[in-house]
Amino acid sequence: MAPLKVIGAGVSRSATDSLRVALNKLGYNTLHMRSFLAEDRHPELFIEAFKHPEKDHDWDYLYGDVDAAVDFPTFRFTDKLIEKYPDAKVILTRRDPDSWYKSVYNTIYKYYDVLPEDPADYAVRTRDMIKLMFMDGVLQDRQTFKDEPEKMKALYEAHNEWVIKTVPADRLLVLDLREGITWDKICAFLGKPVPNGPFPFVNSTQSIVEELPELIGIMSK
Repeated sequence: MAPLKVIGAGVSRSATDSLRVALNKLGYNTLHMRSFLAEDRHPELFIEAFKHPEKDHDWDYLYGDVDAAVDFPTFRFTDKLIEKYPDAKVILTRRDPDSWYKSVYNTIYKYYDVLPEDPADYAVRTRDMIKLMFMDGVLQDRQTFKDEPEKMKALYEAHNEWVIKTVPADRLLVLDLREGITWDKICAFLGKPVPNGPFPFVNSTQSIVEELPELIGIMSK
């Protein structure tokens, strides 16, 4: 199904799952971190791409069965993907950095290392990918993430500003939760008709906590 048509450059916990649901409703087949929890998406190959950015990597293989990708690990490779797929549109979802940090702290920070008693091999490799690569490794030092929230928020804002400065304006749509995310904005950018119903806001902190047992369960052997 490659090449990618839509690249989500927003960091996790910035309405990326809502964007996934929206893109799927518009007819795309969208990769999200959820997919890595459900099946073997070869996280070791993403780790290889992270460790060796100077090498050529088979992005068509990693994204070959989808035509849109959002969330982690995709946002980490925005620079490589916009070069590989020059016709792809880029959507940056962002939010207030204070609320972003709080959301990450109460979800990814607390639960990324939780595995079932008998985890599938891919689940262990996926956990290792998150620890190594999320925001360039901030989860490797859990104490720093907890004790230095301003540093974490600065990293978040730096990523957003990098995307805005790097991606050509005609390929980029910035969706800021503080300004409202609507079907009209997304559909106008992608050239799609506006679907019926409200924009699908999903994956709140509370819903993740409630869904956690199910997410852990699917990673068992």
